[in-house]
Amino acid sequence: MRGLACVLMFQTHCYDAWLGGDARKSKFFMWSQLGGTLPAPLFLFLVGISFALVVDKLRQKNLPASQIARSTIRRGAEIFALGLLFRLQEFTLAWGWAPWTDLFRVDILNTIGLSMILMGLFCGSVLPLLSASRARIGLGIGASAVGLTIALLTPLLWTSWRPRWLPWPLESYIDGVHNLGEPQAWLFPVFPWTAFAFIGLAVGLFLVSDWAKKNNAAPVALGALGGLLIYLAKWLDARPGRLYAAYDYWHTSPNFFLIRVGLLLLILAAVYVWCRWGAGQWGFSPLIQMGQTSLLVYWVHIEFVYGRFSILTKRAQDIRTASLGLLAIFLSMLVLSVLRTRLKGRGAQVWSWTRRPAT
Repeated sequence: MRGLACVLMFQTHCYDAWLGGDARKSKFFMWSQLGGTLPAPLFLFLVGISFALVVDKLRQKNLPASQIARSTIRRGAEIFALGLLFRLQEFTLAWGWAPWTDLFRVDILNTIGLSMILMGLFCGSVLPLLSASRARIGLGIGASAVGLTIALLTPLLWTSWRPRWLPWPLESYIDGVHNLGEPQAWLFPVFPWTAFAFIGLAVGLFLVSDWAKKNNAAPVALGALGGLLIYLAKWLDARPGRLYAAYDYWHTSPNFFLIRVGLLLLILAAVYVWCRWGAGQWGFSPLIQMGQTSLLVYWVHIEFVYGRFSILTKRAQDIRTASLGLLAIFLSMLVLSVLRTRLKGRGAQVWSWTRRPAT
């Protein structure tokens, strides 16, 4: 699923960065950018699932809730620090034409780190209140409630409840305002994006439950739930009444949030079937390979698409040329991913060899 998110991210960034002229007005470009609404939810959703696996493993070791919280919060802080470092790198490489405000842009890495910190705080607060037998279901229900609450509060925090009293670099983490006076849809503030991580946490806790481990149909059942959520969201959106004075379907609507959660669950079910009974069993998988190094390929491809070292002239290409550029980015990132996994293992062997005592 992370590999799929990487591919969707590549196509969105490449066509956005390189297409120019009439190509930017085409339906092709519109659909490519619509596909771009999935990578960020996918990454955050999978962060939540991975977080659930880690928390459950630590809990099985009988570690206290405070230690589980410290461990997971520390990891989230590391990812958040990497997000800040990434912004510093981009600003340095773009020295001379990038505004200093780019240093405070709320990007996806920042939000992933914050999501992990918030989930760590949540688990550390809730686990002491639950018995061991109720921990998974209690955390799962609580995580779902937090995710839905974030989604429901988003329209208000982007409009009438905006924390305007905060300095814009801090407010931007709430509503993505940046320094532009109004919330920006291209940023990744806590509201609504962190909600996807909490939903992923709930799904992950379900997947490690005893029932799910014994039933191969558990992920397929989640896919069916995803279909129901999409139907429910469309039904709610068609109702004549409105819960919010300002309604922005594509950016802050809880209904659109539910649709994206439904799509994530359908993708999860499809990927499970693909990996268990489909082509995922055939051998080398580019998507699985790339998913193992998603942070690296995210970090590197940005500079060769949007940055100073872009492989094509930005905003000047037709669809054919931009597609060839996309293919080049995909293949080069795949090679980078393979090298990373091979060198990582070799580096560990070298380190182990150099640490052996002399005989």
